[in-house]
Amino acid sequence: MHESETRYHTLFDTMDEGFCVIRFLDGADGPLSDYVHVEANPAYERHAGIPNVVGQKVREMVPDEAASWVATYREVLLTGVPIRFQQELVATGRHLELSAFRIEPPSRREVAVLFQDVTERAIAENQLRVLNATLERRVDEAVAQRESATVQLREAQKLETLGQLTGGLAHDMNNLLAPIISALDLLQRRHGKEDRSGRALDRALQSAERAKTLVSRMLGFARKQALVTTAVDVHDLLHGMADLIASSVGSTVGVSIEVSDGLPAILVDANQLELAILNLCINAKDAMTGGGQLKIVATKFAGSATRLPSNDQGFVSIAIIDTGIGMDAETLAKAIEPFFSTKEVGKGTGLGLSMVHGFAAQTGGAFNLTSSAGQGTTAELILPATSKQIENAGNEMESHLNAQSSLFLLVDDEPLVRMGTADMLEELGHEVLEANSGAEALTLLASRTGIKAVITDYTMPGMTGAELIQRIRESGSQVPILLVTGYAARDIDLDVPQLTKPFRLAELEQALEAL
Repeated sequence: MHESETRYHTLFDTMDEGFCVIRFLDGADGPLSDYVHVEANPAYERHAGIPNVVGQKVREMVPDEAASWVATYREVLLTGVPIRFQQELVATGRHLELSAFRIEPPSRREVAVLFQDVTERAIAENQLRVLNATLERRVDEAVAQRESATVQLREAQKLETLGQLTGGLAHDMNNLLAPIISALDLLQRRHGKEDRSGRALDRALQSAERAKTLVSRMLGFARKQALVTTAVDVHDLLHGMADLIASSVGSTVGVSIEVSDGLPAILVDANQLELAILNLCINAKDAMTGGGQLKIVATKFAGSATRLPSNDQGFVSIAIIDTGIGMDAETLAKAIEPFFSTKEVGKGTGLGLSMVHGFAAQTGGAFNLTSSAGQGTTAELILPATSKQIENAGNEMESHLNAQSSLFLLVDDEPLVRMGTADMLEELGHEVLEANSGAEALTLLASRTGIKAVITDYTMPGMTGAELIQRIRESGSQVPILLVTGYAARDIDLDVPQLTKPFRLAELEQALEAL
């Protein structure tokens, strides 16, 4: 007997599950309406979360839920049928898996309970039930989100590819324009005072400069142009775009431009602003399927500036107003969301208005869109005014010949570009060593003395301009270097002066003087 008791107590104290013996009492609620814990092992507290239960009555220990526990165990006591069940001990938030059986003889009025904490499993099972109950809805939502993400990814990839193609085309166009502009510039210097020749050369240079501007816009679209805010004349910019806008919207849309007198300059990136306005005009054209009127109105902004950044100079409003089909309230609310479009698949990316909105915000302004179904749409750009002086680049650029002749090493893999730049350098009174690759340039630099500076293209096969510059510096040479590129000069992170192709003679001279 002693040995059995020893084994019982060892098992009682060391078992992992919670264990207790309860004895039923007659209470205020009637016979067998309460019970007291007469035994409990150390694991009881770990699983149930209640310490020191021996001697505690259930109606005092957990009064709010005691009735449920009493009813379950009283049934075991009265019938003698063991049970297994799960129930939450609300007082401690524990989910318990329990088994109970009557201790014989019944006259002892005792029930033994074995249990363990299964809270984590219960929570997981409940979550699984919830997941299963909503599975179909979630699958539909996931499929819709996946399809939407796929469409967005496809559109983003199309834009990225288009940007790469546009950037590459613009770079090649700059290489083609470089020898044309350099030749026209030199011819104008020599024959510009002749009546017929001078007029012809002026027209040719103006056309070349317009082509240069067009390529600059292409680079801006491809995001390969450095974006710099400057003081911009709104009147000149809008009227300068008139032909481009008219050709973009077609002959069925009448275009008018109204600019208030005395309008201050605005502080923006001109190329981005042109792209934003052109985008809005094309959107307006698409909303006027049978033709209509497109009005561009620029005025001093007179609305509330409470939602605008602080700007002492105020703001200028550029409104693009159409007579198209307009938008209902639901469509208008989503109009500037990325990838939202009312156009047919393949006819719009849904990024136009969101890009315009982002441009206006980054510039320190705002973008407002007002519309109603059947009443047309007004897209308003609100942009910061500035007192800064407007920079007039113009086509008339003067150059002064440098009296001191120097020797320059010119590196470019494009023969026409190299020859045009060499002619410009010789026109400025300099001597030129020509190299068609980085390797040839290194050889000439090592073998010739007296080279004042190196002028190198950026994009070349075999060895790029950046790699050539690195090799020159690694050799210990501190010869000045001018980097020439068909992309935007500010986009290349190299600590050397940079010049963007195509350039005029005066621009080249200014860059050389800066060396």
